[in-house]
Amino acid sequence: MSDFLNQFGEDLQKNVPGFIAVSVAEIQSGMSYFSLSDVSDFDPELASAFNLEVVKAKMNAISALGLKNQIVSDIMITLTSQIHIIDISDNNMYMIYLAVDSTKANLGMTKSILNKYKKEIASKL
Repeated sequence: MSDFLNQFGEDLQKNVPGFIAVSVAEIQSGMSYFSLSDVSDFDPELASAFNLEVVKAKMNAISALGLKNQIVSDIMITLTSQIHIIDISDNNMYMIYLAVDSTKANLGMTKSILNKYKKEIASKL
């Protein structure tokens, strides 16, 4: 598992323009399985913990609204100079949190790489 996650992090770091940080966490428990940051004062595990609350709130809203057969696939938050992408695994158990520099990011490439790994994370963790 750790080899897979290390490869995942290295691939994002190398191939995602504007990469800042990434983490993978279990949604139910909040347990962090992996984190990596290119910015020394950016704590991806802390950011992931806060963004996990956003995911849980959205899941609760879907339930409260009675939206049948609807799941959260991803959430994108645009800040002044960063984009934070919250991607949910296909089995709805894991969250991938990725922060990128908005002036350098290529969202199409970034989403493509995340989608590749999102399927594997569900099966390997």
